[in-house]
Amino acid sequence: MNYKADFDIQADGLHMEDAKLSIEKEGIGYGKGRIDFSEVAALKPMNHRVYITLQDGKTAEVSMLGFSFDGFWEELVKMFGARTGDSLFIEEEKLMDCEGEYELPESSIAPREAGRGRVQLYTDALCILPVSSHAVRVPLCYTEDITLNGYVLSIRMRTGEIYTVGRMGYDTQPFAERCVKQAKKTTEARGKLLGGLKTQEPFTEKGLFRTAQTEEYWLSAYGKNCCAVELFTKDQAATYLYRFEDRKLFTFRLEEAMEAVGSHREIIFLAPEELADKPLYRMAIHRSEAVRFLRSCSAGRIIHTAAHGEKLREFLNS
Repeated sequence: MNYKADFDIQADGLHMEDAKLSIEKEGIGYGKGRIDFSEVAALKPMNHRVYITLQDGKTAEVSMLGFSFDGFWEELVKMFGARTGDSLFIEEEKLMDCEGEYELPESSIAPREAGRGRVQLYTDALCILPVSSHAVRVPLCYTEDITLNGYVLSIRMRTGEIYTVGRMGYDTQPFAERCVKQAKKTTEARGKLLGGLKTQEPFTEKGLFRTAQTEEYWLSAYGKNCCAVELFTKDQAATYLYRFEDRKLFTFRLEEAMEAVGSHREIIFLAPEELADKPLYRMAIHRSEAVRFLRSCSAGRIIHTAAHGEKLREFLNS
């Protein structure tokens, strides 16, 4: 839908009166310009204005919407949330979709955040979609504890992070019950599937991407403070190399990152300059602490040639 409003990007000195604005699947159009949702850090309504904070620190202001204000804000939040869901690669069945309070733990790029937003439960994950770029997809198979205290559901991960959601009205209790049920169900299904996978030297560890993707998996081999990961997907195979300081933390983050990207493996190795024309991937990296961690540990790749085995041994013994 198109809207007419005043539009300003303060740091650029851009001012447009009675501008034609459109909210699209991938961003916001204004005149001949466009803001991709990958550039958006936060959305905020205030005094019948909408402020769009960008990742580079600039702020776009939409004003003079008149009676269209509520419709503009609702559509903007809806489309931003849908695009965020795309960047989290949500493919499984949605079980519940509620509005509630949330609190996100501190991450490498953001302080602790709390507010109200969409809280969704899928067969294998819990998703928190605030009107900011800090949305998360929490894989239920890697939760350590899920407890409802009053109106607040606390989800503790193996790595220590705690996510809280709650105050969803009558949906709070059933949401908590179904969340616990799905965590158990997904963990059991994943364990059964992993039990059917075989490893081959030098690979000693194994893992799935998404639980429902039964034919796609990965194997890992460890040396001293280094790891080689072989991905088995429908694409051409390659071995990805990593170096780390803490093996336990690296292993947890590796598992979480692989689960987060699903079959979109290129996210874990594309160079920053190669991401320039892939806004959805930039959004995905921004929203996953585990993916950022794994990328920071990257030590290259080994392509499958005649020298693959020798290069792999050299790396693991280095």
